[in-house]
Amino acid sequence: MYSTLLLLHSWTRWLVLIFGLIAFLRALSGWLGRRPYSGADNGMGAAFVGSMHLQLLLGLILYFVSPFGAKAFETAGGAVMKDATGRFFAVEHLAMMLVAVICAQVGRSTSKKALDAVLKHKRAAIWFGVALLVVLLMIPWGIWNPARPLFRF
Repeated sequence: MYSTLLLLHSWTRWLVLIFGLIAFLRALSGWLGRRPYSGADNGMGAAFVGSMHLQLLLGLILYFVSPFGAKAFETAGGAVMKDATGRFFAVEHLAMMLVAVICAQVGRSTSKKALDAVLKHKRAAIWFGVALLVVLLMIPWGIWNPARPLFRF
């Protein structure tokens, strides 16, 4: 079960990144170009937030079955907090990804409520941009962790 969840969680990140980048660029160009807020803008925001929620669900399930998640705290004396890799997966990755999901959801909700099209784009661009930045920083990329593959099979 662990390996299947890890595979799904690993591949779903690419959906998050693709939808997030497209949603952010559409919102930014709509804001700066002062263009109307279209159904495609709304749909791409929904795809980004939906993929974030799916990734969060997979990650939470993985957190409870992984040796790097909640099980890491079963060691005596909180040794996981003294180990940088263990702390990253047990605490930092989870906490910051929750922040990213919240930012994406706030961006979608506040942009839908705005009455002006440019304001819709502005809110979406800012919040989606923050969410995407947090995601990019907290994925255990090969750049920071060369032992972890970019694509799992």
